[in-house]
Amino acid sequence: MRLRRSTDRSDLAETYQPRLWAVLIVLGLLALYLVAFVVENNKEISVHFVLGTARVSLIWVILFSVLIGLLGGLMLSQLYRRRRRRRSAPPTA
Repeated sequence: MRLRRSTDRSDLAETYQPRLWAVLIVLGLLALYLVAFVVENNKEISVHFVLGTARVSLIWVILFSVLIGLLGGLMLSQLYRRRRRRRSAPPTA
C-alpha cells in the first residue's frame, strides 16, 4: 500500500514550465498586436499606377510590400550564394 506523498519542490519544478508560459504570453501579445495593426490600417487608399488607379485597403498594400521585400531578399541571397559558389569551385577539366 502506497502512502500519499507530500508535494515537494521537485514535483513543482517539473510541472511548472516558465519558458512555455513566456512563449504563450509572447504569442498572445503578438496576436493582439496583429489584430490591432489590421484594424488600424483598414482605410482605403488610392494606389496610382502608370496606366490607372486602384483603391485598396492600406493593410493589403503593406502586406504586399512586405511579401515583395521578402521574396526579393530571398532571390538576391540565392543569387549571391550561387555566384560565390561558382567563384570558389575548382575548374573541372
